[in-house]
Amino acid sequence: MKKTAASKKSAAADKSAATEKAPAAKKSAATEKAPAAKKSAATEKAPAAKKSAAAKKAPAKKAAPLKRQAPARKPAVVPKKATAAVKGVAPAKTVAPKPPRGESRTALVRRARRINRELAEVYPYAHPELDFENPFQLVVATVLSAQTTDLRVNQTTPALFAKYPTPEDLAAAVPEEVEEILRPTGFFRAKTKSVIGLSKALAEDFGGEVPGRLEDLVKLPGVGRKTAFVVLGNAFGRPGITVDTHFQRLVRRWRWTEETDPDKIEAAVGALFPKSDWTDLSHHVIWHGRRICHARKPACGACPIAPLCPAYGEGETDPEKAKKLLKYEKGGFPGQRLKPPQAYLDAGGKPAPPLGAG
Repeated sequence: MKKTAASKKSAAADKSAATEKAPAAKKSAATEKAPAAKKSAATEKAPAAKKSAAAKKAPAKKAAPLKRQAPARKPAVVPKKATAAVKGVAPAKTVAPKPPRGESRTALVRRARRINRELAEVYPYAHPELDFENPFQLVVATVLSAQTTDLRVNQTTPALFAKYPTPEDLAAAVPEEVEEILRPTGFFRAKTKSVIGLSKALAEDFGGEVPGRLEDLVKLPGVGRKTAFVVLGNAFGRPGITVDTHFQRLVRRWRWTEETDPDKIEAAVGALFPKSDWTDLSHHVIWHGRRICHARKPACGACPIAPLCPAYGEGETDPEKAKKLLKYEKGGFPGQRLKPPQAYLDAGGKPAPPLGAG
């Protein structure tokens, strides 16, 4: 029993010592732990920081190539889209990209009018390339110009008008005799029928005078809107757009319109310009189509509006080679008319030779 009490006393003493030691131990541990913790934290922080920095650096290295690749992907996509758009709209031979899809109506109008101004400076003497002295001669010559050149018509009409100077004379002509004169123009039988028919209509319905209204002109045999606007613009001074093959080709190359129907092209292009510009615009475009912007091989390297043309590059871009493709006055060759205006001659243009000469 004494031993037990002693044991209890010893245990109590040990407990008391432990109790007193505990705070001291805690304090001591805390004191020792603090610098150790700081050191440990610092030690752990250092690798952690290094690890964190390395971790931050690593993604940056991985992300960098992605950032570099991003621009590389864009150009790869854009030309494809542009090419697809061109293929769907333009003729098969078009290789140049279409102007930006976002080109506004205002931007299109400005670009189209600037092209016309540039062409007006290049061809200040532009004129209809059919020889005529009055509206009757012009309407007949225009009908004859279908499927042939103005030059061939100009070489043929002097004999025709010498024999049949008025609508009444041509209306009473023997078809076979007219056919023989018109043979060089091609499709001479159909053309003979048209010119005799329109002469009869002029003599019977309009007193032998060519009418100055579109609605009357298109009623004449062989006369459509294109021919009517040639007559109205050049014989009567009334604005009109002449949509011939050159005009159609160029306005599509310039992306003024995507229409293929002549009447729709006329409406679309007419909306881009003031009405007062229509006749001269037609001359500028047709002249450029005949002289530089040819159907098969445009002389792109000699083109004054190359910076404005979305189809640049379809033809020869080398300036020296392009010069060899130029026709008429710029290439040193005769023009289309036997009797051209004086302004054309003053600019260096040469009159065409008569039929059978040279």
